[in-house]
Amino acid sequence: MMHKVVFHVDEMDKWQHTLGNIRNLLTFGDQVGETYKIVVLVNGDAILGYLVGSLQDSIAQLTAKSVEFHACQNAMNSHTIKKDQLPAGVQVVPAGVADLVKLQEAGYSYIKP
Repeated sequence: MMHKVVFHVDEMDKWQHTLGNIRNLLTFGDQVGETYKIVVLVNGDAILGYLVGSLQDSIAQLTAKSVEFHACQNAMNSHTIKKDQLPAGVQVVPAGVADLVKLQEAGYSYIKP
């Protein structure tokens, strides 16, 4: 069975907890034979996490496992972050809140650690 999940990160201190939740969910899925399509939507001050080296390593590892990472353009503008500063594979979305609405309408379960 395919499960769809969106993790919402809008605070810097939630990054590690969120990444741990995702790793645990992927491990659980492997153990029970279930698949998870995971999107991580980042907005607010948490957008700065995309610039942190240790987080970039974790993002790369999870991207290799088909986890999608989205960055809110509004948050990027607020923090003067350009697309070329983001880790490889991060998708920029015009508005994080609108992305959350779209994903939930598409059947994604919402998780905010």
